[in-house]
Amino acid sequence: MKVFPLSPGGAAEAEIPLLGEAFGLVVADRTPWPRFGIKGPGAADWLTGAGFALPAPNRIATLPGMAALRLGGNDVTILGDPAFPAPLAALRGRWEGASGPKGWSSWREEGWAWLHLSGPALPGVLARLCAVDLARERFGADAIAQTRFAHLDAVVIRRDASAEVLFDITASAVCLRDLRAAAMTKGTMP
Repeated sequence: MKVFPLSPGGAAEAEIPLLGEAFGLVVADRTPWPRFGIKGPGAADWLTGAGFALPAPNRIATLPGMAALRLGGNDVTILGDPAFPAPLAALRGRWEGASGPKGWSSWREEGWAWLHLSGPALPGVLARLCAVDLARERFGADAIAQTRFAHLDAVVIRRDASAEVLFDITASAVCLRDLRAAAMTKGTMP
């Protein structure tokens, strides 16, 4: 089993108490969940040939057990569901065994942390930590923003009543502390 920063024994183990619900924000660590990213010449063509109907850049395509995030023309990250891991594992196996132009691994499963955010404080937290307007009225469900979030380069996915943030895994502890501070801050923001 891989040990991620927020896992027991991980580099940010001391920050584990910041997960869960506090101040109206619920933070769940999805970093151990399966995901796979490919980018570079041939990546989109290979996925299309494998049966994926890729969305436009900065959009999401939902498939059984997976969600494909198109971050660029040839930059796709596929998020898996640990309760239904077979589709992602099969896709990755096909990609690893393929020859010809197929892009290269972007190491999303090792290089990115993945947090799921929800709760009544979420709108205010998103407003405090990101200059992009991530309000549900402006930034609809399954929209993707590649932006600065909590002082980090991040991919923010807006779900219906929640959000997911993917960012450099080495900043896991810093991001959690910023999330807690933003949730604790009271003010006039939504």
